[in-house]
Amino acid sequence: MIVDDDEAILRNLEKILRLEGYETDIARTGFEAIEKTKTNFYNLALLDIKLPDMEGTELLKRMHETFPKMVKIMVTGYPDLENAIASLNSGADAYLIKPVSVQRLLDVVKQKLAEQKSVEEMTEEKVKEWIETRVRKLKHGGL
Repeated sequence: MIVDDDEAILRNLEKILRLEGYETDIARTGFEAIEKTKTNFYNLALLDIKLPDMEGTELLKRMHETFPKMVKIMVTGYPDLENAIASLNSGADAYLIKPVSVQRLLDVVKQKLAEQKSVEEMTEEKVKEWIETRVRKLKHGGL
């Protein structure tokens, strides 16, 4: 999901991600993004820090509380340290400053999605390991 109130930026980010094979969805406000997350699942959110109805950090907090494993990247024109720290403390996985190069954006998206997948696979592997251990114990009369 791409959340930005600037139509040109929204469409450019959407085009960049689609050309790389990613499915995309867009939202122009924080509340629109929140509504969409109620009925859709997203692996990734690119968020602007300044939205017409709420601060991007507020949206970030809400998304992080609801979807802690979702990759959340702030893409903003506000390069100050306070915004970066607030974003990272609110659950952002990365903080990119506009204008960001296409290559840098794609590198960060790919890296963060790979990290997400690695954590999910590790978790899945641990679950399988636990199940196998439990099955072995049950077969041998243990609990």
